[in-house]
Amino acid sequence: MKFLLLAMLCCLNSACSDDEMPVYNPPAQAEVNVDFYLTTPDQSSLITLQQSNVFPLVTNNNPTISINENETFQEMDGFGFTLTGGSAQLINNMSSGARSSLLNELFGNGEDDVATSYLRISIGASDLDATVFSYNDLSSGQTDVNLDNFSINPDQANLIPVLQEILAINPNIKILATPWSAPSWMKTNQSSVGGELRTEYYGTYANYFVKYIEAMQAEGITIDAITVQNEPENPFNNPSMVMSAAQQIDFIGNHLGPAFASANISTKIIAFDHNPDNTNYPIAVLNNATANSFIDGSAFHLYAGQINNLSLVHNAHPDKNIYFTEQWIEAPGNFQEDIRWHFRELMIGAPRNWSKNVLEWNLAANPNNGPFTDGGCTNCLGAITIDGNNITRNSAYYIVAQVAKFVPVGSVRIGSNYLTDLPNVAYKTPNGNVVVLVLNNTDTQKNFNINVQSEPITTILPAGSVGTYVW
Repeated sequence: MKFLLLAMLCCLNSACSDDEMPVYNPPAQAEVNVDFYLTTPDQSSLITLQQSNVFPLVTNNNPTISINENETFQEMDGFGFTLTGGSAQLINNMSSGARSSLLNELFGNGEDDVATSYLRISIGASDLDATVFSYNDLSSGQTDVNLDNFSINPDQANLIPVLQEILAINPNIKILATPWSAPSWMKTNQSSVGGELRTEYYGTYANYFVKYIEAMQAEGITIDAITVQNEPENPFNNPSMVMSAAQQIDFIGNHLGPAFASANISTKIIAFDHNPDNTNYPIAVLNNATANSFIDGSAFHLYAGQINNLSLVHNAHPDKNIYFTEQWIEAPGNFQEDIRWHFRELMIGAPRNWSKNVLEWNLAANPNNGPFTDGGCTNCLGAITIDGNNITRNSAYYIVAQVAKFVPVGSVRIGSNYLTDLPNVAYKTPNGNVVVLVLNNTDTQKNFNINVQSEPITTILPAGSVGTYVW
């Protein structure tokens, strides 16, 4: 969109009298071919297209973000949320009209849509389901090594119908699936909480993944990737399961990878799926030649450690991909603080450290932050709050929308210099647009330049605000 902008000059000498005021020529007119979408901490602008505060670049002393389109990094797989079982339940319980409107807003590609391009779902229950379940639950003392009782029937009530409706809107959305726990009868403690996978069931559990992917495919749902275990160092959620690096090496290299190969399954296998305070874990898994041969990359959350540590894993194995798969926002949320931290660390920080995607945690919750299991997260704020057919859009909704709308799947990250006060990341989209996401990481307004080859600009970001610039 072309803006008609005024390059204005003013007298800053407050001491001069009226008859001493200089006389200037009328302001010069200039057209700038860049769209600027602004989100402010006070929510007065929410991904709002601006009609001002973008000017042609002239010589000045402003800080400058310099874009290098010839310096390319990873190709992006998308931005989105986890469609928890609880999220699907709330969405599915809406009236058909309200549900259709919401899903088109979230997954459509219209001017006012979020264009969510990536979803994470749980294999069995996560802690944001109404109840704990697996696809092979048995009475105490029973086993089912051949998985004769395997069934994804628990997902038929809500998750699968919602996914099918989403796929009708965006058939190309990427779906990552993650287990919170193996069935309890396969575990050392016979419980949904904590415990480890018993070694004698490694082969059975590998076939559990195969059956899951095939069952979902039969429903028209392609699983693009799986992570082997959600937060394998966290034994406290309900459900949860511990899996050490050595156990993951054995499971992937000797069981899951060969099972996928035997069944001709092309779904990506992603290791780790936990915090980057322990990069030794994913690096150790990737260091094993047998496991490595089956692994696409490793996944991360950021509840501990530093986002820059993702680059340590990339540098150790640059042929393997990096994914960012979860970060919560604590209810009731603080919009000003949420957008600053999540844009700096995740939407900017994760891609600058090689992540191919960025996912916020739960897509939807009710006004009481439910549903959740007994022992699950009781204060996880949904990207949206659903109360019947009524929708409240929260921080994570706008955090994802500020990027997903403008950086489609297949965009490639390109070079830009990092400024502490103005963290940023830049992309070249498949249709040739240059997109630059910038956070004003200060409490004062910032005037700065973006030096893009096609049309350099000077722009203004209010304190704590986020701008998406599209050429």
